[in-house]
Amino acid sequence: MKFFVDTADLEDIKKLADTGLLDGVTTNPSLVKKAGKDFLPLIKEICKVVDGPVSAEVAATDYDTMIKEGRKLADIADNVAVKVPLTPAGLRVCKELSDDDIAVNVTLCFSASQAILAAKAGASFISPFVGRLDDLSSDGMDLIEDICTIYENYPQWDTEVLVASIRHPMHIVESARLGAHVVTCPPDVIYKLYNHPLTDKGLAAFVADWAASGQKIL
Repeated sequence: MKFFVDTADLEDIKKLADTGLLDGVTTNPSLVKKAGKDFLPLIKEICKVVDGPVSAEVAATDYDTMIKEGRKLADIADNVAVKVPLTPAGLRVCKELSDDDIAVNVTLCFSASQAILAAKAGASFISPFVGRLDDLSSDGMDLIEDICTIYENYPQWDTEVLVASIRHPMHIVESARLGAHVVTCPPDVIYKLYNHPLTDKGLAAFVADWAASGQKIL
């Protein structure tokens, strides 16, 4: 499974990239607003930090403007994945860009039927939002299972399931169990994966015993 971080904070991205475990970055207009930086230069900087895909979202909703924005974003760096909404116009943009070998991340997916359309449009990634479905008393992971099952039936589709709107570590674990290709998570959720009280307890005991032995490695 690939790990993408869902943020536009350059310092958070650099810190996670240093772990060697980061495979890509996703951004959206809300995250860019939170970062408080100019969008295009920010995407360019992120692309220098991360070798993997960096999702940069179009701002328009009509086809004519979206396709122009998408091509401009794709010109920033080779690893930009143009992010478009799952609308008729967005999927038309996806098809055109994908036909030109430009990576496209189709976002705001909330149903298996939408995921089928994105795959047929040639999307590199489909982004189902599990947390937002959970907020409506629907199990977001059921959607991930449905999409993964459907995609397995059609090996000619290259679209990767990118699980988005992740709220906690179990969303990640369940995504991996179901065979999702990618998860994109806020930084704090990624760091929570490290945590377990027995790890902390065991390490404290090892450190104490080593100190008591009086030995050194260096």
